Amino acid sequence: MTSTQPIRVVVWGENRHEQVNPVVRGIYPDGMHTTIADGIRALLGEDVTVSTRVLDEPEHGMTEETLAETDVLLWWGHTAHDEVDDEVVDRIHRHVLEGMGIIVLHSGHHSKIFRRLMGTTCSLRWRNDADRELVWTISPRHPIAEGVPQPIVIPGQEMYGEFFDIPEPDELVFISSFSGGEVFRSGVTYRRGYGRVFYFSPGDEVFPVYHQPEVQRVIANGVRWARPERAREPYVVTPMYLTGEFDRPVLPSPDGLVDYYTREPIASRES
Repeated sequence: MTSTQPIRVVVWGENRHEQVNPVVRGIYPDGMHTTIADGIRALLGEDVTVSTRVLDEPEHGMTEETLAETDVLLWWGHTAHDEVDDEVVDRIHRHVLEGMGIIVLHSGHHSKIFRRLMGTTCSLRWRNDADRELVWTISPRHPIAEGVPQPIVIPGQEMYGEFFDIPEPDELVFISSFSGGEVFRSGVTYRRGYGRVFYFSPGDEVFPVYHQPEVQRVIANGVRWARPERAREPYVVTPMYLTGEFDRPVLPSPDGLVDYYTREPIASRES
């Protein structure tokens, strides 16, 4: 993975609200996933290639081939978390551990993949009465906060509030405040295996949040931050180390030892 190669981005959308709710369809006539993808293209230009996938595609669009060619996956889901096949969740989880970045948006906090990555319920307080949200930057030198105003003002939004049942974040980039006095850790990052995880909460479907330039900037910055820093490599298999060969991971196979990375046979120690 080099900085000169375009970042390969896939935006995944549940795409259910747009089909049944005229309010959502009016805000996002081509789907939220399309608006999110367009914002990334507009800000990152030739530095990215962006495609979209939706829930109702075969394998939810998350085939092995697609994930193997994805540097950063963005995930928006809400009403159909349980419809995502567990085998697909396993597949996405493996690719994150092997180095794929993932950005989980808004109600994706209850998605199977985010809960798998966090190991908690990811539950929170909420109410949806078009409250104003102020998104405050806590880590102004973080790459995800670059060029982001202080604060981001979202005129109407669903309130998410603490307690948010997630592990202690590796980095807290944003917190949000609401008129009811609630606060929320609205921008947090994690490392899972070799992959980077960014959760960003603004983005309820009945408000035009993903049309806001400031929100688009955060997401685009998140894509840059979450991109892999090196080529994918297996993570879940535990390598074996021979006595005295501290930097040479190997694996046992029916035909003898093989190199952990190349899977090439290794000559026996006696030869």
